[in-house]
Amino acid sequence: MCQSQPAYFHMMAKPSSFHCNIKCEYCFYLEKEQVLTHNVRLMSEETLRNYIKNYIESHSGDHVDFAWQGGEPTLLGLDFFKSAVKFQQEFANGKTITNGFQTNGIALNRQWAEFFKENNFLIGISVDGLSEVHDRYRISVNGQPTFERVKRAIELLKEYEVDFNTLTVINDKNWHKGKETYQALKALGSTFMQFIPIVEVANYSLQRNDYNPGKNYRMAPFSVPADGYGHFLLDVFTEWVCQDVGRIFVREFDNLLGQWLGYPSTSCIHTETCGTAMIVEANGDVYSCDHYVYPDYCLGNVNTKPLNEIALSTKQQKFGNAKKETLTKACEKCDVRLICQGGCPKHRIVNLKGEKFKHNYLCPSYQLFFRQTAPLMHRMRDIVQQGGLAEEIMKIIN
Repeated sequence: MCQSQPAYFHMMAKPSSFHCNIKCEYCFYLEKEQVLTHNVRLMSEETLRNYIKNYIESHSGDHVDFAWQGGEPTLLGLDFFKSAVKFQQEFANGKTITNGFQTNGIALNRQWAEFFKENNFLIGISVDGLSEVHDRYRISVNGQPTFERVKRAIELLKEYEVDFNTLTVINDKNWHKGKETYQALKALGSTFMQFIPIVEVANYSLQRNDYNPGKNYRMAPFSVPADGYGHFLLDVFTEWVCQDVGRIFVREFDNLLGQWLGYPSTSCIHTETCGTAMIVEANGDVYSCDHYVYPDYCLGNVNTKPLNEIALSTKQQKFGNAKKETLTKACEKCDVRLICQGGCPKHRIVNLKGEKFKHNYLCPSYQLFFRQTAPLMHRMRDIVQQGGLAEEIMKIIN
């Protein structure tokens, strides 16, 4: 299928589409039941095979990382992912294949844990740290709390020595509880953490098959305040930098330190352009980004078109370059722009007077966090550049 030049890009597969075994009130992907124009069921084995073959052949380099997400990917069943591993081995052609698997943990049992361990899957567990916050939004389909079930899933992963990290959503209920959330995640045994802000508009309408909130947009009540995400990260950073550098790994902090050291952002949120992280839906349709699964951003299908052609298509290149081409003047003049790069385009919903383009809703958070952490980040950068370890910062400030 893939005869043209391979390309560097990353795919996230959603084999269960929007289908899930719990019903999180703040889940942005639940809307896809109305947005997607096709009848979405679970991914077929034929599409799975075509996707794996296509991705491996299309991707440059010797390492191909598969990311499985949803909805809830465990809905496909264990045999589906056994087939995935079989296809990966069949088409690897000497390349190293790795797998990441994002789950709410509800369906995990010993069979899943054993499979993950045997096949070196990295598991992402969605958990909001504090039980009362988690159980406010992450509820079962019959309205029951899920925190204790997720806690048991984490214990199972630890028992089987499966590598895992935690993904925590920052919302209206926990943005001011950074320290407590961080301590709760540590108590669960998480040593790799990621914090995702929830920014959702309550009253947008799908116009021209696109996401385009109007001037009179209203934020969904569970959204994090505009400066709340920054306060949360700063609270966590204050705890982390005093006692856990080199022991607990927080993606947002690791990425920021890397940027201060001169490396490009490992997160598309803070890269100058985007477009190299696409998603494949259950029926094989490929979209520009996880946050842009709308009809206007459908690029083709893995069953009929090579992924490298999709990644290098004019449509996708235009999508990626639009990030830097649609910055506000305020953003261009900002002293942390080279670190921030305007944030995720999906969050650019704020209308500023005199501006042609929309501004990022989370701008106050990014300015707060980047500016407040800069002195200590610079000291860690200097330590590393002089041949030391970032964790030496703790001896200096304690």
